[in-house]
Amino acid sequence: MDNSVFYADPMIPSLGEGFSAVVAGASGGIGQGLCRNLSMNPLCTRLYACARNPGPDGIRLDLDDEASIEAAASRVGADGQPALIIGAVGMLHDQDRGRMPEKSFRHLSHQGLMDYYTANCIAPAMLAKHFLPLIPRRGKAVFALLSARVGSITDNGKGGWHGYRAAKAGLNMMIRNFSLEMRLRNPDAVVIGLHPGTVATGLSEPFRGMVSHDIFTPDEAAGHLLAVIDAAGPDQSGHQLDWKGEIIPG
Repeated sequence: MDNSVFYADPMIPSLGEGFSAVVAGASGGIGQGLCRNLSMNPLCTRLYACARNPGPDGIRLDLDDEASIEAAASRVGADGQPALIIGAVGMLHDQDRGRMPEKSFRHLSHQGLMDYYTANCIAPAMLAKHFLPLIPRRGKAVFALLSARVGSITDNGKGGWHGYRAAKAGLNMMIRNFSLEMRLRNPDAVVIGLHPGTVATGLSEPFRGMVSHDIFTPDEAAGHLLAVIDAAGPDQSGHQLDWKGEIIPG
């Protein structure tokens, strides 16, 4: 199989005209970029912006509260079947709680690992539990979650960031499992993880000085990811794709 997908169109014409889209984590940096892009897309006729503290037209969705996730999915499902669902959620650091990526196993803590797993694996899995059933049974539909290159076991040559890496690796396995299950429901459905690269958001702020490659604005990152979504098909389902559409090894 080709290890990349053709860089396509952020308008996502492969979903057809009149598709509806869900962005969970709509108040985050990348989530806001996705919402801005989709709100200006004439092919997207309905956008559900879901967040813990949504705007006036948004839907409340608290990833720490499964009942809130279920209620948000029910509200979306009452209107129809969204062809695009994106979970723009995750946590690399939380300075208010003293949570920073561990540089050594000596820095591990039970609560720290629980926090990383909850934010980066369990919460997206609960999102999938309640939103995947909304995917149409025919035609292309995409369920995408933000993953990270550092969740790749094969690509890990530096170590460190134990909790974040392990949680994203767990998420990648969830994505693989979800893709296999959804194949039975809709063979054209695409379930993927997306690595956006380094984006100028609060998540990356403490680490940007360590980066030698490009740093994208949230709107640039959103355009990249939507183009990758447009190009992705069933052959890419279950994989993690970077912002260029290349498959990241597991």
